[in-house]
Order: sequence, then structure tokens, then C-alpha cells
Amino acid sequence: MAAVVVTPEDQRAVRSGSLDASDTSAVLGARGGFGRRAGLRVLAVALLLGVWWVISAWGEPDEVIRPSPGLVWDTFVQLNTVHDGVRGYNDMFLWEHLAISLRRILLGSVIGVVGGLVLGVVLGTVTPIRIMLEPLVTFVRALPPLAYFSLFVIWFGIDESPKIWLLAVAALPPVAVATAAAVVAAPVGLVESARALGARRIDVVRDAVIMSALPEIVTGIRIAVGIAYSSVVAAETINGLPGIGGMVRDAQRYNNTAVVLVGIIAIGISGLVIDGLLSAAGRRVAPWRGRV
Repeated sequence: MAAVVVTPEDQRAVRSGSLDASDTSAVLGARGGFGRRAGLRVLAVALLLGVWWVISAWGEPDEVIRPSPGLVWDTFVQLNTVHDGVRGYNDMFLWEHLAISLRRILLGSVIGVVGGLVLGVVLGTVTPIRIMLEPLVTFVRALPPLAYFSLFVIWFGIDESPKIWLLAVAALPPVAVATAAAVVAAPVGLVESARALGARRIDVVRDAVIMSALPEIVTGIRIAVGIAYSSVVAAETINGLPGIGGMVRDAQRYNNTAVVLVGIIAIGISGLVIDGLLSAAGRRVAPWRGRV
């Protein structure tokens, strides 16, 4: 059983009466739960590394098909240092490739999220427009990114523009669909109450409908950013270097599996961090979620 640590602040709060028995139990339960979750996640990573090591050590060594955890770690170190006169990968360190991809994801996601929010509110509040545009939004959402990336290359060339637009188009439909669905499902009583108090239509949409839909909108944004991040390799297929997706794609051409795995792990970990930040932001802007 995980040990629970009670801080002096908690003890003072209990003595002062600001925390009652139920609050104290909640504090202790939350901390105990966090310790158990952290322990289980560390155990899962350890088991994964153990299985990986066993598979890589089985039979004849094969750095292409079954690179070992040690080889991947050495590759990670090489990608972040100057090794034998070579600076990282393609004369850039791993974190520099990752930073360039994150910049592309940020720009594309911002464009897609803002466009999705505006479109979703319009779809949710104007029925004729929803009837006309909802099939188109669903059509675009069902397309894999590579299906329309070639068009963007034709229209915008092979520089940054097609990559940004690909990520933006990938991020827009999830936000639009989530926002429209949440706006349509806004409680009728809440809307009628706002109207009865003399609120204008724009005030009803802003203060009642959108605030009610905010938790679902945040979920849509998280999904959209995740889709944009998963599309970064496709976005960097053409002229992708520098960039983490371009690095993975380039290493695949030379069967450099260790570099591919380092890139995949870097994408996954940074994606977890970004999703965690978005989740924390969602709890901040919509703290009432799950409580009403």
C-alpha cells in the first residue's frame, strides 16, 4: 500500500477547522491515488523496457529489425551531441528538430482551432448553415491527411505553407464538430432563463451557450491537437528536414531504425506533455466539469 504523507499545511488546516473530516479524507485519498498511479506507470515502463530488451537479445543481433534499448539510448545521445565531427542529425540536434516541428504544430493548430471554434458556433446556432456545411465538415474529417497534402503542395509549393495548412485542416473538423454538437446540446432552460432576463442573442450565445459547451469544446481542442501532431510526419514528408517527422522519414530511407525509434519516442513524450498541459488548461477554464 502506498504511503501517504500529510504535510504541515494539511495538519494546520485540520486544526484550524478549514478542512473537515471529508475534506481530509479527500486530500489523503488524492495523494494516495497519485502515488499508486505513478508507481503503476513506472512499473509499466519497466515492463516495456524488459520485454524490449528480451526481444532485442533473442537470437542473432539485428540493429535494423530489433535494435536494443542500449543502442537506441546511444543514438539519442549522438543526436544531442557532436559525435565524430557530426552535429546531431543533418547538422541539427534532436531538440532543434523537435522545436521546428512544434512550431509548425503550434501555428497549424492555432489556425485550425480558431477556425473550428468559429465554424462550430455558426453551425450550432444557425440551422440552415449547419444543414448545408455539416456534410462537408464530416467529409473533410474522414479524409486522411495525405489525401489532400498533394493539393497543398501544388497550391503552395514545398516550403512551410503546405505543412502549416495540412495541420490546420487536420485540426479544424474535430473542433468544429465538438463545438457544434455542444452548442446544439446547450440546456434549453439555461438559454430561456438568459432570454427572460433580457439578454440579447449575442449575449445568450456568449454567456450561456458557449460557457455551457466549454468542457466539450476543450475536449475537441485536445483531440484536434492530437490529430495535428499525428499528422506531422505526413506534413514533413516533402522537404521535411529539419523537423522531427522529417528526421524519422529520412532515417527510414536508410533503414536507421534506432533514429526512427528515438524520433517516435520524442514525438510521443512531447505529445503527452502537450496533452497534459491542455488537460490542465481545460480544468482551469471549465472547473465545473463533472460537478454540475
